[in-house]
This record gives sequence, C-alpha cells and structure tokens, in this order.
Amino acid sequence: MGTEYTPIFVFLILAIGVGSSMIILSASWLLNPKKTTRVKQMPYESGMDPIGDARQRFDVRFYLVAIVFLLFDVELLFLYPWAVGQWSLDVAVAPTGAFLAGIPALFRDLVFWEIFVFIMILAGAFAYAWRKGVFEWR
Repeated sequence: MGTEYTPIFVFLILAIGVGSSMIILSASWLLNPKKTTRVKQMPYESGMDPIGDARQRFDVRFYLVAIVFLLFDVELLFLYPWAVGQWSLDVAVAPTGAFLAGIPALFRDLVFWEIFVFIMILAGAFAYAWRKGVFEWR
C-alpha cells in the first residue's frame, strides 16, 4: 500500500476515535449518580434566584446595547478577509497545488481606500450612537 492513502487512513482513525468518544461521553449519563433535590430542580437564571414573574419587562436600553454590539461586531468581521487578501502575495501556489490569490497589486490602492471609507462610515455610526447616549447605562 502506498503513501498516497496514508492521509485517508489517518482521517478515518481520527473520525472513528472522535465519534466513539462522543458516544461514550453522551452515554455516561447512564453511569452517573442520580440524586435530585429541590435546589437542583429549581430554575437558575444568571446567578440570581428567580423571583417574580418570568414575563417581566426589560428596559429598552438592554436591547439597544445588544443590537449595537451585534451591528459593530458583524461589520468588523468584514475586515478579516480584506486584511488577509490585502497583504498576501499576488498569486502563490500552495504545497497542495491550489492557487492562493490575494488582491492584485493593481487594485490594492483602490481596495484600501474603499475599506477606509467603510471604516469611516463605521466610525460615524459609532460617534452618532455615542452622541445619542446608546452606550450610557442609567
């Protein structure tokens, strides 16, 4: 048997090992001691005892902070592919034979200024949210 099949066998051994360990760990609930108490059966909410109605109203500021966090978090994720592509080589060949292409040198300045405008729009949105008091927790 040649060495060209070695990665396949290594992958199969790892897959079988991970799968069997998942089955063993998920079946461990059969072996654990089962001692239920009132404290264990009580609902748990962020380290606080659940007192009062579960349908109480939340302040709208909680939702504003959560939405602003998600907005800026997702927008900043767009910077990772740009950073990888901007500073990579034009065209390179990986050891596996695949082509790794970054942004061609001809377009790097254009793409840089487009990302700069994107970051300025994000900074403007951040300044607007700060000015409106979205980040203040009263």
